[in-house]
Amino acid sequence: MREIVFDTETTGLDFEEDRVIEIGGVELWNHIPTGKEYHWFVRPAGRRVDPAAFDIHGISDDFLKDKPLFSEVVEEFAAAFDGATLIAHNAAFDIRFLNAELARLGRPAIPPGLVIDTLPMARRKFPMAPATLDALCSRFQIDTSKRDKHGALVDSALLAQVYIELIGGRQSALRLVSAGEEDDRAADLGGHRAARRPQALPPRLTAEEDAAHRRFVDSMGDAALWRAHLPADAG
Repeated sequence: MREIVFDTETTGLDFEEDRVIEIGGVELWNHIPTGKEYHWFVRPAGRRVDPAAFDIHGISDDFLKDKPLFSEVVEEFAAAFDGATLIAHNAAFDIRFLNAELARLGRPAIPPGLVIDTLPMARRKFPMAPATLDALCSRFQIDTSKRDKHGALVDSALLAQVYIELIGGRQSALRLVSAGEEDDRAADLGGHRAARRPQALPPRLTAEEDAAHRRFVDSMGDAALWRAHLPADAG
């Protein structure tokens, strides 16, 4: 199961007028980070960075002036995110901005069924507690020392760690989750995909190898320690 934990930075808060200026994402496979990252800075055509937004992410108009337009990275972005479940904190904000950028190019929107929002997950798990990314990092003792300001890639990396903890921590990453946790995850996926559980592996011994093993154990007499571990039909 491929997932991308992602974040965006924008020129402001109005998705109809403001523009995406940074996209970052980290890839998970079966809830385990693969080490693969995605990152784009984008020049906002005809829009300047709002001073209040600059105070949050520190991305200036001067820094963005030689960056590509969204139309120049959209194919790379679409190929990278294609087929993955997308995870974001307060996902509605990021998805509205990305879908507005896609709509300007006449491209289809990101379906809501492909998106998991970690904000309501955190609020369900810790009712009445702060649910910001900073607060969750503090709760799970995740190191934020490299985070000076908000940034799409660094926030994605932090959120990936938070997300893994929210779905059960490292134990979940090793697929040792309970049936209840797996059912909760299926609900968070919006029902677009049934929860997957590990299946038993087929036996690796052939019938001939099994018979040879039984003959070897029989040749050692009744005192053979391995006899107690043979199947009941061993004779």
